[in-house]
Amino acid sequence: MYSLVTRLPAPLSRLVTRASLRRAGDVCPLPESMPELLSLAEGDREQLAASVAAHLRRGGVAALPTDTVYGLAALAQDAGAVARLYTIKRRCELKPIAICVSRPEEIGRWAHVTAPEALLHDLLPGPVTLVFRRTPALNGELNPHTELVGVRVPDHPFLLDLVSRCGGPLALTSANLSGRPSPLRADEFSELHNQLACVVDGGTLGDSPLARLGSTVVDLSQAGTFHIVRAGSAEWATRRVLEDRYGWKERL
Repeated sequence: MYSLVTRLPAPLSRLVTRASLRRAGDVCPLPESMPELLSLAEGDREQLAASVAAHLRRGGVAALPTDTVYGLAALAQDAGAVARLYTIKRRCELKPIAICVSRPEEIGRWAHVTAPEALLHDLLPGPVTLVFRRTPALNGELNPHTELVGVRVPDHPFLLDLVSRCGGPLALTSANLSGRPSPLRADEFSELHNQLACVVDGGTLGDSPLARLGSTVVDLSQAGTFHIVRAGSAEWATRRVLEDRYGWKERL
């Protein structure tokens, strides 16, 4: 649920010839079917997480609540599932997608962490996406045009349980067509439902414009400095941790 000004280290011709690259607005046809509809209010959380994890392991895309807005999730290490996620959202593939892990301690497998562990735990779990340089362990088909990756640990028990069952990170982005407002209710993205494997209804997630801003995205890839990529819903709290508690300086 974030966007970065991307870097293009590879020749443009290489990007254009990638099999997975599509122009913004181009949509590969997807089979339409009724998704499995699940309710957090009515079902057992562990059973629901197991059911959604099964859909994801089969390469499906799921819609689910997070600690900010509703999101679309797929296995980050599954190139086909990631391509399907972009297609459903109609997102330009030059725009990166964040990954989601279940604990701050897992970030180091997928990203080169430049911040002390205490700082990570002061910000996470929570509505913050931390941007670091990616490691070779991360699927090369995910955001292949940038050396950076945004990582989330949402403050949402169901989502954290789900990620832990999947055995790897989830690619996670807001559950809306690109350019439209991020949704706070499952019915706000009903036009996408028939392209999804399942939809988890967690009720209304917020009641203010601030709630739709999603996570605050902060680039920590250079130790000791930070750059706010997207203000999001937790900018003030994030700045207070970085500047007041750790003395990090903002870079523009």
